[in-house]
Amino acid sequence: MDSHSRFVAYLKVILPLAAVALLSTLFLLSRSVDPTATLPFAQHEVEERVRGQQVTAPFYSSTTDDGDEITVEARLARAAVGGGLAEAEDLNARLKLARGGQIALRSQTGTIDAVTDTASFSGAVEIATSTGYVVLTDRLDATIGDFHASTPGEVRATGPVGTLTAGRMEIGAKNPGEPMHMLFKNGVKLVYDPGKTPEE
Repeated sequence: MDSHSRFVAYLKVILPLAAVALLSTLFLLSRSVDPTATLPFAQHEVEERVRGQQVTAPFYSSTTDDGDEITVEARLARAAVGGGLAEAEDLNARLKLARGGQIALRSQTGTIDAVTDTASFSGAVEIATSTGYVVLTDRLDATIGDFHASTPGEVRATGPVGTLTAGRMEIGAKNPGEPMHMLFKNGVKLVYDPGKTPEE
């Protein structure tokens, strides 16, 4: 056997032994890992997720009969107890009108019923339009397919002509295919601001 063959034979023995030695060193020097320390959730969050089924960042979209686009998203949705509707938190909705313009809506909580095609927004509801109106109320109920929304209680609004309060408000078209309007009802009180320019 020549010197080259002997060298190759030595390497076949030495290299595997060296690899085993390196691996043993890695295992000996590595620190122990606490598997619970790597969880990205606090203990109470883990317990809450185990108790009830929930979905993070749910998203819903639909188109009305008149071609208006509706999108609704939330921070999370939680299954309801006793077979009721699922509840969502921190909702943001947007209605993009086929005739131009937008209506944005946000609320603390709400529900969407895909079977009846209805939605309900509650808790510090804020409705903002691309025409400059901002409406605040406690609750807004809406049908999606032929979009129509209404508030069962009082609303407070600011807009291009000033501020107003009303017993309730409706959003929708008077007849199918007609433009969308906001209609204030029941004891409307308007404080006109001459410094503002009325909507044209």
